[in-house]
Amino acid sequence: MAAAFRCFVNDAGVAVSTGARALDAVRAHDTSLAERIEAGEGHLTDGRGLPLPPESPVGPGDIIRAVISARRGGRTAEFDALP
Repeated sequence: MAAAFRCFVNDAGVAVSTGARALDAVRAHDTSLAERIEAGEGHLTDGRGLPLPPESPVGPGDIIRAVISARRGGRTAEFDALP
């Protein structure tokens, strides 16, 4: 079994295995939230609010924010263009 560590999703601590990706951490916190992110209804940011691709690796203590868009269509071109 891979070693586990703790990271945070929307202020909740979750345990994930070494090699976990951001979406894996969201799924460990809330499967329906992860499904909405996968469906394009929202996006992920890091603890500073910068865009975070779902496939990004996570490490101990990382902070992930799952943001669901109130607008239909989820992410916008303007969001994707952010540095």
